[in-house]
Amino acid sequence: MNIHFIGVGGTAMGSVAIACKMQGHHVTGSDGPLYPPMSTVLDQAGIIRFEGYSADRLQTLVPDLVVVGNAISRGNEELELVLDLRWDMTSMAELVGRLFIAKNTSIVCCGTHGKTTTSCMAAWLLESAGFNPGFLIGGVPGSFDVGCRPVPTDIHNTRAGVFVTEGDEYDTAFFDKRSKFIHYRPTIAIINNLEFDHADIFENTEAIIRSFQHMVRLIPRSGVLLVHAEDQNAHIAAQNAPCPVEFVGTLEGASWQITDIIEDGSSTTWTILRNGDVYGQFTLPMPGEHNLRNATMAIAATAAAGLTSEEQQRGLAHFIAPKRRLEEIGSWKGCTVVDDFAHHPTAIAATIKALQQRYPAGNIHVVFEPRSNTTTRNFFQHELAQCFKGASTVCLGPVNRPERYSIDERLNTDVLVQEITSLGIKAVSLAPDRATDPHWGTDIADILAQHVQPNDVIAILSNGDVGGLRGLLTQGC
Repeated sequence: MNIHFIGVGGTAMGSVAIACKMQGHHVTGSDGPLYPPMSTVLDQAGIIRFEGYSADRLQTLVPDLVVVGNAISRGNEELELVLDLRWDMTSMAELVGRLFIAKNTSIVCCGTHGKTTTSCMAAWLLESAGFNPGFLIGGVPGSFDVGCRPVPTDIHNTRAGVFVTEGDEYDTAFFDKRSKFIHYRPTIAIINNLEFDHADIFENTEAIIRSFQHMVRLIPRSGVLLVHAEDQNAHIAAQNAPCPVEFVGTLEGASWQITDIIEDGSSTTWTILRNGDVYGQFTLPMPGEHNLRNATMAIAATAAAGLTSEEQQRGLAHFIAPKRRLEEIGSWKGCTVVDDFAHHPTAIAATIKALQQRYPAGNIHVVFEPRSNTTTRNFFQHELAQCFKGASTVCLGPVNRPERYSIDERLNTDVLVQEITSLGIKAVSLAPDRATDPHWGTDIADILAQHVQPNDVIAILSNGDVGGLRGLLTQGC
């Protein structure tokens, strides 16, 4: 089949395009200008890609199926051609459900936080046990060379395999406003946590809960739903589930109870009780209680898929974290530079706590770029200050694309600095007009130089370029 991807440069879209090629399909794609690493990854995989969108060019390709990326909207000339000619089109999520998941056992890892890490863990536990799973992971996994791959087909084996998906609650495409995870038909589903996020598409927490409830309704009676035992919103989403529900957490009597936690620098050891009986002791080569919870969810999910505790213990000990999850990317002025994706207040607080565990001797200097569609607005205006507790210095970059919001809607970084300072933490912010300068990271580097000492930690928290700061701090590394 000839498949064309409009918007092929997205991390997930590019990964799915590569997986389609692995399945034997002829794949082409178009996007705006692309840069490493995604441009390199696509080229190395042999994906035929074009810079810019062209209806004339697409008409010569005559694809059997067009995959429309989430970022593509009406007015895109390739999309308009597809609509005019009534060509077969689909979304990335629907394609994954149709081509990759299909009859396979579907493990869907959902939650406001930890989706990427949990799905990486589940896929790796299955891989290390010899299950050879398929998977779709939105980030860059550390334990695999690709972010998506199909379940291998074997003409001598008709038994369906296992496919692990990062269950994103964000909407699917311009023509399908349902959450992506609706298309993944879970057999085993995880609700790791549930908080307000994605302010651009969800009006409130109740709207997000409803979307999770729609996903829950798709789980077969023979499946299982795994729920954070201490998260009330997750409990609400799990009400009236048509399948068995198992609770995971530190709560006494939880189906999968976390006990006897031992934090040791860069690793964490704990014991799991399954329905009151010892299931096993596990060691994860990552710090942070949030990562321990992610791992316990992955253990419970893969147990439902047939893994033993012994297989999981062996696999977890060799797990490699995905990129930009407490990732050491270099050193600067004797400080360790750590890159992390955290952008929600809960995730930021968990990341700082994990950094304190891993680097107990140094001060933590946080660089935070308000970039997501939620943190650029003032939804968490006052909650954000509290999440930086434990940091010595907080440097706030300018709000990304501030022109999207009125002053009354936008995050006020000056007020945020005042609130952080009142907690005894040194805090500074860049002026809003610095957002138009792609090199504003030089200002942050100058500020950091006044505060850091050898053996300190600089934590960059952003899903963006941070004004070029990463490059500045890691040159020569």
